[in-house]
Amino acid sequence: MRALLPVAAVTLLLAACEPAPKGVDGQTLSDTVADAVGGENSCVLVVEQGTGKKTFQYGAPSACGRELPDCQGATLNAVDLAQLAGQGVDRAASCDSTADGTRTVAWASGVVETKPGGQKLAYAAVMEGPSEQSLPGREMKARLATAFKRAGL
Repeated sequence: MRALLPVAAVTLLLAACEPAPKGVDGQTLSDTVADAVGGENSCVLVVEQGTGKKTFQYGAPSACGRELPDCQGATLNAVDLAQLAGQGVDRAASCDSTADGTRTVAWASGVVETKPGGQKLAYAAVMEGPSEQSLPGREMKARLATAFKRAGL
């Protein structure tokens, strides 16, 4: 048990230092995103418009880097969609992620509506899971817009 205490302390410290866009508390942003579209197979990336530099990540690297159907006949991952979003790609799509239709993937990307004078940001999101539990891409967009505002962007 004592051996776990240092690990738990480091974990708490890292969670408290969640990276986030300028002027936004990382933990608050993480919590609002989790409430909106959270899940173990969800990923949300916020990047600077133009450069694609990541300013925030919700979700495990495995969820963000996972290749899934892009709903247009190819595959995609959230990291690549974030780069496209930084260049202006706006997306809301959903489709089956398995041949038998029991799982669904949803994609969302676009501009983050920030306060006047705020950072110019874009986002990319993916959610994959059982068809009856996954949100459509357009619903993800709506929920994330609200989450970003609630977090102070």
